[in-house]
Amino acid sequence: MSMIADYQEYRSRMNQRILASDNKIIKRIYSVDTLAYQDGALDSQTKEMLGLVSSLVLRCDDCVKYHLEKCKELGVSTDVIFEIFGIAMLVGGSIVIPHSRRATEFWDELQKTNE
Repeated sequence: MSMIADYQEYRSRMNQRILASDNKIIKRIYSVDTLAYQDGALDSQTKEMLGLVSSLVLRCDDCVKYHLEKCKELGVSTDVIFEIFGIAMLVGGSIVIPHSRRATEFWDELQKTNE
């Protein structure tokens, strides 16, 4: 299985498991997370790019992968992705560099899905 497929399968399986708990708080948090990235005063592409910067700074590799997928779906270019990485490193410091490496690897795999 590929890096992307592994991530997608795991995320889907675990989200189903968590939501099957039928916990009202968890369901509401998942719902707010989905709603937050819809178009509003900021378009969804901008929101996903902000989510990517935040995820890099907070060092959440799963979140980084999620936002990279969404950025790709929304047509964000590789040049823009690297500017996002740069802002994340500036804000978060050198601790963001290893996460940017993994993010670059995942982004490169996502780019291959167009070929």
